[in-house]
Amino acid sequence: MKKIIIFTLAFCLLLSFGVAVEADSLDGELIIDAYTSDPAPRAAMNEMVETFQEMHPDLDIELNITAHEDFKHAIRTWLASDTPPDVFTWFAGERAEYFVRNNLIRDITHIWEEEGLFDLYAEGYQRESIFDDKAYFLPHQTYIWGVFYNQEIFADLGLEEPETWDELIEVNETLKENDITPFTIGSRYEWTTAGWFDHLNIRINGFDFHQEFVTGEVPMTDDRVVKVFEKWKELIESDYFIEYPASYSWHEALEYMEDDEAAMYLMGSFIHDSATDELSEKLSFFPFPAIEKSPTAVEAPIDGYMMPVHAQNVEAGEEFLRFAASVEGQQNWVEDVGRVVPNPNVPEESYDEETLRERELIDGAEGIAQFLDRDMEEDFAITMMGYLVEFWENPEHYMDILERLEDERQFHFEQ
Repeated sequence: MKKIIIFTLAFCLLLSFGVAVEADSLDGELIIDAYTSDPAPRAAMNEMVETFQEMHPDLDIELNITAHEDFKHAIRTWLASDTPPDVFTWFAGERAEYFVRNNLIRDITHIWEEEGLFDLYAEGYQRESIFDDKAYFLPHQTYIWGVFYNQEIFADLGLEEPETWDELIEVNETLKENDITPFTIGSRYEWTTAGWFDHLNIRINGFDFHQEFVTGEVPMTDDRVVKVFEKWKELIESDYFIEYPASYSWHEALEYMEDDEAAMYLMGSFIHDSATDELSEKLSFFPFPAIEKSPTAVEAPIDGYMMPVHAQNVEAGEEFLRFAASVEGQQNWVEDVGRVVPNPNVPEESYDEETLRERELIDGAEGIAQFLDRDMEEDFAITMMGYLVEFWENPEHYMDILERLEDERQFHFEQ
């Protein structure tokens, strides 16, 4: 009996050794392209790749990190080449589906099946990763959009987090009376304006209508869309924003909060990545207040990984995706960057108080929007965001802007 046990144990050890050798036999070059250029995500990405490198010492890993905006423009060229990266960071939703429709992305359904992700990952993550019943996207992290505010300013003025539109207006008026601009925003890169449209549309018309809108099915002159711009116009004309926002990138507009000249910023929680440590410690957030609909739908864009069809080192790329799906591949993004991750086995104690609150809001949301330029076809989203910037500068011309935008919608979606 002892001989059988010893033989069985030895056989298991050999099998384990064999698996280890097979895992470590990955070699060649693995190219990973990423847009994680802000300091905290850059450090987390480097740490993640270093850990994977230690697991596979014979692998030559090249990590290329490109500035976020530059990356978004360059990726199409890279994917169309004969030598694209083996793995790249990207966005869920329509942005991912566009590459799938154009046959640029590898099917990774087998990885989802082998790693048990269909059972492990929540439905919201699956919905944004699966197209025509096949998985092409691996979600890795998400973050909530909300109104980030300076807690010290609020405390000094006796302000509380507003839950309704009327309460938000009261907060804005109190701030103005004390020579503090309610909101900062930088719209040199136009996507920041889309955050305002999304939240106003969802709170006025509801999540289901918003989902219908981003597919291009709703006329821009629809009374419900007009109502969004009328409400938005009230905010702009009440001087609740810094002047000349198009002069600033979103990072540069943070200086108004750094200098205590503005109290709030409608932004993703990645605001902490660019804020100074001093400001970051002062920041908290609240969901965009209710208007006509409850604030239970959230905007929480999902970031993750995809593999090009023409990836050179497929075996290593797929192994990296398996690692990215694991607790070890996600935990440092919670602890070091403050992101919410899809793997539910990452211990709750890894989350700080604010990020845990984000996770609870995302888990309890009646709907999760990705973001206008991720939910809507990119070409039209870019067109629309240009009109949003024009509206910001000339809010009194909103009907003329919507009529011209409707012409664009018909040309793009109906022809």
